[in-house]
Amino acid sequence: MSARPDSALLVDRFGRVATDLRVSLTDRCNLRCTYCMPAEGLDWLPKPELLTDDELTRLIGVAVTRLGVTDVRFTGGEPLLRPGLEAVIAATAALEPRPRISMTTNGVSLDRRAAALVAAGLNRVNVSLDTLDPVRFRTLTRRDRLADVFEGLAAARDAGLTPVKVNSVLMRGVNEDEAVPLLRFCLAHGYQLRFIEQMPLDPQHGWDRGDMVTAEEILAELRTEFELTPEPGERGGAPAERWLVAGGPAAVGVIASVTRPFCAACDRTRLTADGQVRNCLFSRSETDLRALLRGGASDGEIADRWRANSWAKAAGHGINDAGFQQPDRPMSAIGG
Repeated sequence: MSARPDSALLVDRFGRVATDLRVSLTDRCNLRCTYCMPAEGLDWLPKPELLTDDELTRLIGVAVTRLGVTDVRFTGGEPLLRPGLEAVIAATAALEPRPRISMTTNGVSLDRRAAALVAAGLNRVNVSLDTLDPVRFRTLTRRDRLADVFEGLAAARDAGLTPVKVNSVLMRGVNEDEAVPLLRFCLAHGYQLRFIEQMPLDPQHGWDRGDMVTAEEILAELRTEFELTPEPGERGGAPAERWLVAGGPAAVGVIASVTRPFCAACDRTRLTADGQVRNCLFSRSETDLRALLRGGASDGEIADRWRANSWAKAAGHGINDAGFQQPDRPMSAIGG
């Protein structure tokens, strides 16, 4: 292995630099989406293992002020279930240089929180929505909360959390017929739609490639009703490939993690709710920053350990390799 360059940034052996930090605030969720967790939920992380608000904001501060992180996205589980969320966002917004701050949420309680989140410093949101049909939503999530999600989306838009992005996963035999309706809905309400190929991150390890609706299938279905042209300009580290709808300015994105991996441009690092750093969503190893924190380590020592984690990052996630193994943790525990 080559020697790591003398850089303060989160560089790796392949020339990538991580500037986007995904922070999981909790592994808990108030929905039970069939592809994410069983009906009874999971064995939640014990509270003593979770980072406190002070520990969380300290680690985010290390990432921003010492490691070059410019974007912080709060995820879960469901981040709106984290007590003190607004205070954590405010502390992040107070950092110098101030990072861009976003959140991925299921939107269930967003309507009641949108104004406070904006006041705290949140810049925008991504809302997960896989269906527009109330019956299908109840089947998929095991909860009757679709109306709440619609209200949350509207509240986020009206509060200025823009662009409001909608994340949708299409699954064969479940909701693959909703590509066109979902795009119609988002265009009508001013939201930006992004389809995401279903990934092997379920706790049951039951992911089946045959159940996944691919990017090509999604685009073919959209083109039955919409004119799509590739968005000009460099994609950079953005996970979504984007197409202009009818010439723009509206666009639709597809995150094709399985069939069109974008690992070569990955700029992300991840912090779990219990203080573990992961250099890839699919990594099978972690670096324990919580133990460093609670053991009295300095910010410099924490930053050095984080840099070492990034340097060890693999070239890609390996989903398409014959020996691929899912991570031990499910998506709800890793964070999006």
